[in-house]
Amino acid sequence: MSESVRKNRQTLQGKVVSNKMDKTAVVLVERTVMQPLYQRYIGRSNKFHAHDERNECQIGDEVVIVSCRPLSATKTWRVQKIVKRAGSNVEKAGAEKAGAETP
Repeated sequence: MSESVRKNRQTLQGKVVSNKMDKTAVVLVERTVMQPLYQRYIGRSNKFHAHDERNECQIGDEVVIVSCRPLSATKTWRVQKIVKRAGSNVEKAGAEKAGAETP
């Protein structure tokens, strides 16, 4: 069995809420679940520590994380790709509105 067989890895998408640690980003993953008794949807969230090798993630970025072997006591995920940068369109639109509202 010298062939390495790569199994499908679990992937999640979330928002970076902290990048203060070296090569680590804290990613908030939100999901909705149905409450069994009242049949209503409730928002649930989890925070995952993900390995960011090049320290590319900024707070507010939308990222995809993938499961991997344990890299530390709390880090078992790594950042696969950055889907959307934080403030790419929001800052530009906000600056235009601020300029237009001023008399």
